[in-house]
Amino acid sequence: MPSNPTILAFDTSAAHCAAALLRDGKIVTSRAEAMSRGQAERLIPLLEDVLAETGCDWAGLDAIGVGIGPGNFTGIRISVSAARGLALGLEVPAVGVSGFDALRELAEEGQIPAIPAPRDQVYVKMLGADPCLLPRAEAELGGPLFSCSDPALQAQVIALLAAQRRDSVSSPPAPLYVRPADAAPSRDTPPVLLDK
Repeated sequence: MPSNPTILAFDTSAAHCAAALLRDGKIVTSRAEAMSRGQAERLIPLLEDVLAETGCDWAGLDAIGVGIGPGNFTGIRISVSAARGLALGLEVPAVGVSGFDALRELAEEGQIPAIPAPRDQVYVKMLGADPCLLPRAEAELGGPLFSCSDPALQAQVIALLAAQRRDSVSSPPAPLYVRPADAAPSRDTPPVLLDK
């Protein structure tokens, strides 16, 4: 395996679609698009744009890096399934990176990685504890929280961590769900069914 791999990393765990490309140990490009819906339709075209911008192609990748959450249930499923499919098709490893690990790389010492959640809550992982979902005010009792408002920067960190971990990957990435899905019926108008 090359010592300076080319890694395409991406994340759709929140209201965004973000990607970064690492080549020769450096981030050569990154992009993020804010979107509350449509990540499944936009992800692959965004990845193709990132590759085209850098003159790289799918065959030139040595690994895929992917944000595994926590965050939006559907968004996590989109990115993890895309990473697993691409890795299988390209015959390269897919490396899952949790949002906590990415934030820990960006946070200052003593700050607690916190991933925003609905209803003024945050996903946190205190040292030595399992990840959990807490009201923001309760989480702040444990110390200063750190969140990243730049999804492109988080995709860059996912690429860097994937490069460090790719040789030790033993299984495909899996979603990091802190709580069960809170599925609600669709608010979209159902299609009209026509009888024959």
